[in-house]
Amino acid sequence: MSLFPRHLIAFALLFGVAALPVHAASTAASSASDSASSAVGSLSTSIGKSSNSSSPGHDVADGDYRVIDIAEAADRPGLVRLTLQGVTVAENTEFALYLPRLTFEQAQLATGQQVRTRQRAYGIEFARTDAHAPFFLVLHDEWYRELASHPVTL
Repeated sequence: MSLFPRHLIAFALLFGVAALPVHAASTAASSASDSASSAVGSLSTSIGKSSNSSSPGHDVADGDYRVIDIAEAADRPGLVRLTLQGVTVAENTEFALYLPRLTFEQAQLATGQQVRTRQRAYGIEFARTDAHAPFFLVLHDEWYRELASHPVTL
């Protein structure tokens, strides 16, 4: 056996070992991105008009809302539809909030519970009134598009 194939084998092994940290880092970044995306949604896909509301659906005022209905989003697999009704805002104010199932389960939301909304520069923050940390962020569509992962080739 000549030396040439041994050098190729050594080079291949060295290259393969050197690529492992890159692959591990990209996997970790992907996992972080996936878990963050379950707690973030876009305005156009996460906020909807309630069937009882005459408002366009995207104008959510700061304040407290009561969860009056929880249902599977039949036309959106993997999402749960919450119907929220104003408590500290006009009582006839209603809108639908679409959450990924995992986010809904982690937030431990139930009918009758209250949710607080706060407008932010990037969108709307949703938190249970009995908790300080938000459970879901609805980003303005322009901000949300900036979060998309894009493959990088070296």
